[in-house]
Amino acid sequence: MYEDNNPYNLGKIYKMHETCSHCHTRYKIEPSFFYGAMYVSYGLGVALGIAAFIISYVFIGTSLKTAFISIIVTLVLLFPLMMRISRNVWINFFVSYDKDWKDHLKEKKS
Repeated sequence: MYEDNNPYNLGKIYKMHETCSHCHTRYKIEPSFFYGAMYVSYGLGVALGIAAFIISYVFIGTSLKTAFISIIVTLVLLFPLMMRISRNVWINFFVSYDKDWKDHLKEKKS
């Protein structure tokens, strides 16, 4: 889906192929389509922040200040992954998997 498989290559983090190399599905369905991925990213960020807090404060037993620092560090380090996962989740809300895509592709060509 992405031109560069490494999400930590920040210069190319948003660069996507126009279509899927296998089934030729267009990724950019409409202009600004992936703005909706912000909602998914927000939910994912909240979930990761809560997980980081619980692990740090409850399980490890750090201070409250250190637990909040762990939230910030977790979100900063995982931001590129969150962005890509959010885009993948968002597009899957609108484009469903078709197990017979090869047959449909043959029908289009003939």
